[in-house]
Amino acid sequence: MADEYFLLVCDDVPHDVVLTDPGIRVLDVARAVRRLTGLSLWRSKVLATQLPAVILDSVPQEDAEAAVTVLREVGAQAEVRARPESGVLKS
Repeated sequence: MADEYFLLVCDDVPHDVVLTDPGIRVLDVARAVRRLTGLSLWRSKVLATQLPAVILDSVPQEDAEAAVTVLREVGAQAEVRARPESGVLKS
């Protein structure tokens, strides 16, 4: 018997915000990460230097795009990655 797979379609697929390069202003990026995540400044700096780093996990697309904009404004390179595989169910 063949396995059947279904993809659940919802209003918003969860997205991750991934920091790929902090640029030359690492402290400014760490401050932005702190504002976005609520982590301590020390932990934010550690996160900003261990790349690639997932800054936000499973957030709506609008929030992810806003976070990427904040990170890019301080000189970092970041991207939004969709997570569609989480809604696949086996029948």
